Amino acid sequence: MGVERGAQAARARALAVLRIRSRALAVALLPAAVAVVLLAGRFSGHIGGSGWGIAPWIVTGVALIVLLAAAGVAVVVARARPAVSPTVPIAEEAAPDLYRMVRDLADRLDVPVPSAIALTPDCDSWLEDRTHPAHGPPQRSADALSGLLGIRGRSASRHHRAPVAPVLVVGSPFLWWMRVGELRAVLAPVVAGTGPSAHPDIAAARRFVRGLDAAVAVTSAPSHGPLTRPVLGGVRWVARLLLRSCRGHAEEMERGVAAAASERAQAVDYGLRIVAQEQVGLAYAGWDRLLTRVALPAWRMGRWPSRLDAGVVAALTELSRRDRLAEGFASRLGERPACDLLEEPGVVDQAASLLAAHLFHGGPARPGPDWAPVGWHEYPDEVVDRKWRTDAARLHRVLNSLGVHHPTPHPTHRPAPGAAGPTLERVLEYLTVVPAGGPGDGTATGEDAHGDGTGASDAVGGTRHPAPGAGVPCAEESGAVDDEEGAVAGVRTAVLVAGLSAESEREGTAAATTPGGGTGQGAGDRPVWDAALLPLFPLQPPRTGRELLVDHVTAMVCCAAMDTAGAAPGLDWLDGPSLMIKGERAVDLAPRVLALVERGDPVPLRTWLHHLGVRTEKPVRLV
Repeated sequence: MGVERGAQAARARALAVLRIRSRALAVALLPAAVAVVLLAGRFSGHIGGSGWGIAPWIVTGVALIVLLAAAGVAVVVARARPAVSPTVPIAEEAAPDLYRMVRDLADRLDVPVPSAIALTPDCDSWLEDRTHPAHGPPQRSADALSGLLGIRGRSASRHHRAPVAPVLVVGSPFLWWMRVGELRAVLAPVVAGTGPSAHPDIAAARRFVRGLDAAVAVTSAPSHGPLTRPVLGGVRWVARLLLRSCRGHAEEMERGVAAAASERAQAVDYGLRIVAQEQVGLAYAGWDRLLTRVALPAWRMGRWPSRLDAGVVAALTELSRRDRLAEGFASRLGERPACDLLEEPGVVDQAASLLAAHLFHGGPARPGPDWAPVGWHEYPDEVVDRKWRTDAARLHRVLNSLGVHHPTPHPTHRPAPGAAGPTLERVLEYLTVVPAGGPGDGTATGEDAHGDGTGASDAVGGTRHPAPGAGVPCAEESGAVDDEEGAVAGVRTAVLVAGLSAESEREGTAAATTPGGGTGQGAGDRPVWDAALLPLFPLQPPRTGRELLVDHVTAMVCCAAMDTAGAAPGLDWLDGPSLMIKGERAVDLAPRVLALVERGDPVPLRTWLHHLGVRTEKPVRLV
């Protein structure tokens, strides 16, 4: 009963949309009808007189102008190409088991089988109609015009074909994380939507709305010349007027289709679908974390991870290991994964990973010299190490531009070879804020400055500030002292952040203008989306100044730890690039870097470095 109510509501709204189309046709034909009546009356003698002699010809001219304008609008709407989601097409030869599962599902639901299957690099699934004339074989303008206006003459009927079922678009993370039964349960309501889509009225209403939407997009493109822009502006006005008129009916039609599909799918794997919906949310969380923490650093340097979907499984498995609430998810890994329905999962994963980089970051649609794939086993050395050394090099370039001097070695210490090079000590001294009272309240030995972390240096004069506990202000003065230290730290941080932001922007602009580093398509491709709009779904807003500085200081610390203390770059599936110390992930570095950046307090970080044996005065290797 629910299925019938939803289908009837959808059909009623589809008829309302088609009535709007018919009214638009009637308005376009009304001047022509009046002209025919006037001309017939004049030639038959029923309409005469001096006042009526020229009226039929005026109305005929107006009718011709209106008909030409209507024909122009109809041609633009008919030939405009509706937006098609970028996907990875999956041929039946590449996934016979997946096609067989979808066909069995459609048979159980008693609905048409989707015409094809495609993958999207996102956690979503839907049906997409790609039967618009602009997507199919070329159509004659007369046939396209008659089909749009609802005229079913002999020419139109010759080319009329039965509605083609829409394409089933499946989220690629679902295939790797979900089990076969869970994927079947999740796809049941989606496949059930092919039933209403096959109804002629609903299909015609959808084509009309999609054509209007495509016409608005085409006529709004800024690439049109000054001569065609006014004409296309009129077409855009008419298309928008029709869209506003049928928007409410189209929304209610789609709600009715969704309700009918949901009701129809109730009888198929209903109990399993409840469990599968939990996996949908979990897969989305893991996918989002993997893109923002792991893939984004690689994309920014011109490398794209080629096994993102496999990374989802690794990330969620790691989550199940860390989170006691997710312990039950690990037991699912013994069941058959849905990616087994593909003949070559690795090839499909690579194609989906490249498309994800193209959509979410705006990278090229083809691999190239500056846009190369990277495997997970290569990620620490090819991405993490390179990212840290690139950021550290940028930090020292900015310090050089600011005229920051290299730290003065302590008299009791013999300068290390290349001490004037890029050292962590230089960064620590610049960001360190000397506590109130100055160096006269206490002294720090050379070992304190370079070893146990109980002292630090002033960035300007190289003088030492006292160890913790020496010259500490009284409680009444502590608030004012904190404000003063925060102001000094804020000034130095702001200067450094400004330099880093400008340097990063210059490098980003240069990378965008290099061959292969832009967001264009291949030379022979017809772009589905405007390359100027990429990335279509940006993952993160630009980093704040504090985040930018923290990233660069962290990179410098990691470089020093790798070069002087035997640490190694690593990959954490949930947090991205990580520093590995004796095979364990360093989890206590971030708050110590924040203390240095925000308050100018180097003591926590120096203590941490001394405990690991990191030599801050030794130069590090940069790229």
